[in-house]
Amino acid sequence: MTSATQPEPLWAPGPDRIAAARITAFQAWAAERHGAPSDGGYPALHRWSVDELDTFWQAVAEWFDVRFTTPYASVLADRSMPGAQWFTGATLNYAEHALRAAEDPARAADPALLYVDETHEPVPVTWAELRRQVGSLAAELRALGVRPGDRISGYLPNIPEAAVALLATAAVGGVWTSCAPDFGARSVLDRFQQVEPVVLFTVDGYRYGGKEHDRRDTVAELRADLPSLRAVVHIPLLGTPAPEGALEWSALTSGDTEPVFEPVPFDHPLWVLYSSGTTGLPKAIVQSQGGILLEHLKQLGLHCDLGPEDRFFWYTSTGWMMWNFLISGLLTGTTVVLYDGSPGYPDTGAQWRIAERTKATLYGTSAAYVMACRKAEVHPARDFDLSAVKCVATTGSPLPPDGFRWLHDEVAEDLWIASVSGGTDMCSCFAGAVPTLPVHIGELQAACLGTDLQAWDPSGKPVTGEVGELVVTNPMPSMPIHFWNDPDGSRYRDSYFEMFPGVWRHGDWITITDHGSVIIHGRSDSTLNRQGVRMGSADIYEAVERLPEIKESLVIGLEEPNGGYWMPLFVHLVPGATLDDGLRARIKATIREELSPRHVPDEIIEVPGIPHTLTGKRIEVPVKRLLQGAPLAKAVNPGSVDNLDLLHFYEELARTRG
Repeated sequence: MTSATQPEPLWAPGPDRIAAARITAFQAWAAERHGAPSDGGYPALHRWSVDELDTFWQAVAEWFDVRFTTPYASVLADRSMPGAQWFTGATLNYAEHALRAAEDPARAADPALLYVDETHEPVPVTWAELRRQVGSLAAELRALGVRPGDRISGYLPNIPEAAVALLATAAVGGVWTSCAPDFGARSVLDRFQQVEPVVLFTVDGYRYGGKEHDRRDTVAELRADLPSLRAVVHIPLLGTPAPEGALEWSALTSGDTEPVFEPVPFDHPLWVLYSSGTTGLPKAIVQSQGGILLEHLKQLGLHCDLGPEDRFFWYTSTGWMMWNFLISGLLTGTTVVLYDGSPGYPDTGAQWRIAERTKATLYGTSAAYVMACRKAEVHPARDFDLSAVKCVATTGSPLPPDGFRWLHDEVAEDLWIASVSGGTDMCSCFAGAVPTLPVHIGELQAACLGTDLQAWDPSGKPVTGEVGELVVTNPMPSMPIHFWNDPDGSRYRDSYFEMFPGVWRHGDWITITDHGSVIIHGRSDSTLNRQGVRMGSADIYEAVERLPEIKESLVIGLEEPNGGYWMPLFVHLVPGATLDDGLRARIKATIREELSPRHVPDEIIEVPGIPHTLTGKRIEVPVKRLLQGAPLAKAVNPGSVDNLDLLHFYEELARTRG
């Protein structure tokens, strides 16, 4: 029976599902070995995981049989943020754990990777073959003089070669960093020039939307502007010969060499990820081999419930942290599905077809794709065999309530819907998937284990049932060890610890409900504040984009010099729709009735398109700066935007309002 404070869930796992979940077995084992609570379910386990942080992470390392080449002296020697010291004295290697399933003769011929391009025909790479290629490439990297700590870069699509290159880099103790080949030269150089890579893996081009895109000129530009490079490796995706001075991929991966895994300190850098960099150079975020290994084992093995019998598909590109997260599926012995192509080619239902053909058990995508399918009247369960899919997960932006209902109605009633939220900053989730908890519409199931997630008011007081700043009050192993080229740590501290010293403030508005779930309201730095009432932009997008005429929208709140507040709503319409008085009235009525009369926009303005970061997030802060009169060159880093031309509209609007 549900109480007044516990609304009826959309879905709840049955007793068999709860009993079979890995997190259930972990809790029973941790109760026996480490004093975790044996009853009280997930809420009790979560409370223990943050109250007994050292013991919890020790338990994770033991449960997943983490191989420490050198044992650790203490789990958490210093818990201050930033600067927490995890598993001091330990050495290990991430790649050794990612390839562990290949050591089992019974699994050697199973697929470690399933590669899918726009033909949608899966091509397997077995565990034995993946291990062989990584061993061969790691030996060749060492022969090229690559040493622990050297940076290795990839200008690559989501292909098996990218996974091999990452794992070989980790095996030798190098530091991996990648960009997708749809990034222009300036965007890539903004990232790679900061870290000075010694090797660059490249393709000659890529296929997207049924077309071939030649990138040889861009690659030549990268080679010319990265003087640190000692070697360039050519992967002929479009079949062209290697340019002069480049090495052939096939020559580096044809050997049959046992992989040698360099034991590195727990906090040794594993990879560099980048913030969107919309208002300056992207932050070069460094995460550690040990921190990522433990955090991803927890996240994938317990929260996502992945194991050897699973197939893990997430639509992503190598320029987004979800690609790194996807590759970590290998840590749990799971078959990882790599899709390289357009999310909606040859039709909007494309990702469902891939899920069907790869027999994906966990399929992850963006909230935007789910809503696009709903709008296009895609019927996944009717048109595809999705019987293998146990969970559909979404991220990138909050999944609106209509998205939850649509997945439930159009995919399966017994579907675990996991809306998750985290960030590039720690390459993991703060809140999201819990296989043993119910799913409520519009809500993330709970805070993740080992994460003391709270909503704080401006004075730093935790609040429940009302909007607050997303903060984490204890360290997580995958938090950045540092930013590249930030010797005194000031840029790192300013990014997360300026508002509440010693406490991670992420920059999102959230509500933690009285039943422990989490609602995300969007970025707090682009908050709409009308007459003292704060609202996240995500709430407005969710309401407005239900209207069939609206393809996408962008809302900005501007404090004006005269003390006024101007809040325009920009709308990108579907083909054939017109922004007439009738549609304007319906937009305003929708916001007034579903959200609040205070957040009805002052103007509704049609735009040719909504600008995004290169990883698909709407750009709010740079648009706000443009509307405040900042010149384009100061308002936004041009290399961070998917379509710079769209920003000229806002620049011109500021001029005419001026």
